[in-house]
Amino acid sequence: MAEINLLDRYPSSSRPIEERGRRKLAGEGWINLEHHDRSNDDILLEYTLIEAARRFGREYFDGDRLYGYGGYNYHPKFWTDTVQRFAEFYDINSSSSVLDVGCAKGFMLYDFQRAFPGISLRGIDVSQYAHECAMESVKPFMDVGNACRLPYPDNAFDLVISIQTVDHLPRQQCIEAILEVQRVSRGKSFISVNAWRSDEERKSLMKWNLTALTYMHVDDWMHLFQEIGYRGDYYWFFPK
Repeated sequence: MAEINLLDRYPSSSRPIEERGRRKLAGEGWINLEHHDRSNDDILLEYTLIEAARRFGREYFDGDRLYGYGGYNYHPKFWTDTVQRFAEFYDINSSSSVLDVGCAKGFMLYDFQRAFPGISLRGIDVSQYAHECAMESVKPFMDVGNACRLPYPDNAFDLVISIQTVDHLPRQQCIEAILEVQRVSRGKSFISVNAWRSDEERKSLMKWNLTALTYMHVDDWMHLFQEIGYRGDYYWFFPK
């Protein structure tokens, strides 16, 4: 098990963190916090914005940026270099098998397919909408399902990747999903999760996060990994 940033080639983007924070907690029909005595954390999951995002449908992928991606479309700049990073680090080639847990519309699967013709691919995502909008060349290799109950046998894949997916589940289901990632891999896996290292990062995460239900300080995540016996690699998502 190792902390390693295998997403360091993924391009950074500008995120309207402050605006999303204001709209989550005070705008467009939600309660005005100036007249509310509960903490931001207490009321975070009560608002329509979050409920819409957590349906993981059109609003989340292709609606307003404040609901999610703000238009989730393929561009080679996003996953091409990151796929090469994974391939170099885990020695992946056209004879390998790879599973993407939380594959959305299949963009990373597509870039694996382009880079390594003949590679064995599988992707799974909870979103029926994402599956319907998936890239046609990878749609046959995609399933709709929950990360905490992966429909694959033990030791089925050379590499299992899960980017900001297991933490979308409540804590116990998050643990189950991490163990499922480990169960279906042959020893190589990588997950990234929402986390913070400082109070400033925690505040930014609470303003930005719409979908994660399990998020902790990095030390608490590492303690959890050790406690449940996760042996794969991992890194963090810090909204900036």
